[in-house]
Amino acid sequence: MGFKEQLQKDLDSVFFNLDEFAEIHRVEGKKIPVVVDSDQLNKLKKGQILGLIEADMLLMGKEADFPSNLEPGRLLNVDGREMLVANSGRDLGLVEVALRQNRTG
Repeated sequence: MGFKEQLQKDLDSVFFNLDEFAEIHRVEGKKIPVVVDSDQLNKLKKGQILGLIEADMLLMGKEADFPSNLEPGRLLNVDGREMLVANSGRDLGLVEVALRQNRTG
């Protein structure tokens, strides 16, 4: 088994295991396992990275479970709430999305 295959196996059996780290959330109407990481978000905010300072939530999940377009400013429905993508990144089949409340008015 190659590195990428082993990594994918570990993601499924540990990181996205509902008994370990992951929780089920509804993203764009689809129930998927994600990890909500407030600690990592707070660390990233201290780095003053554009878009992250105002972020309210950091979701990590399998790239295949998320929409392909996660550009900043895009609306993403999470658990029935429309949130704005502040920043996102993809690596080795994972996606990390920083979201902020859609503050209108």
